[in-house]
Amino acid sequence: MQLLISDANILIDMEEGRLVSRMFKLPYEFVMPDILYMEELEEAHQGLLRAGLQLGELDGDTMGYAARLTQHYTKTSRHDCFALALAKARACPLLTGDKALRSAAEQESVVVKGTLWLVEEMIRYKLLPVSDARMDYQRMRVADRRLPWKIAEEGLVRLEMLDSGR
Repeated sequence: MQLLISDANILIDMEEGRLVSRMFKLPYEFVMPDILYMEELEEAHQGLLRAGLQLGELDGDTMGYAARLTQHYTKTSRHDCFALALAKARACPLLTGDKALRSAAEQESVVVKGTLWLVEEMIRYKLLPVSDARMDYQRMRVADRRLPWKIAEEGLVRLEMLDSGR
């Protein structure tokens, strides 16, 4: 099963869209740095661990790498650098919607995926109908989540066309 390292904003998008349970049915292992979870999400988002989120510990080398990332990429938060360092250390994709973190990850040669990719994966794996995805995106929009809404809709239209062509 492929490992994916997540930052906080992706998981909040999933919660706002009411997609957490479906996300954890995908054939991926979702991991977040333990320190990021404890400092940003633990109090208000405890259901994520019950749903299937795993916590990853950063060893000394990875912590050192995260510290160097924080110094080099000044627009990324310390917590975001923990996620990037863990993704790099485990040689797996990083889930983020944060523009500065995405840019840093690309410069560090880490594959980046985001909320739109996750939603499309749920559709591809038949865990989410396109009509439900539209409603879930609307929930995210109402909750002021920052997504490229035009690109999101274009992706849903493309998936509908693929589905109708089968």
